[in-house]
Amino acid sequence: MPIIRPITDLRNTNEISDLCHTKNEPVFITKNGYGDLVIMSIEAYEAMMDEHELDQAIAESEAEYKVDGKLHDARETLKTLRRKHFG
Repeated sequence: MPIIRPITDLRNTNEISDLCHTKNEPVFITKNGYGDLVIMSIEAYEAMMDEHELDQAIAESEAEYKVDGKLHDARETLKTLRRKHFG
């Protein structure tokens, strides 16, 4: 269930910070009953960005496969990369 707090709660920054860190999920801030801000811990943000980057890499790979229809053997690709970068 999402955590929703009114903007006036931002006066107590320690409480909001503790809430973000203990729940490890975004806190939605409302203003006059409408959504206004989202606050989260740095750890939650970094996890979200890591997941986003992985999703983008998968989407790019799927799009590339649709264009040329080629699949690469992972073992052969890793061998090639090791030879290229590590001698």
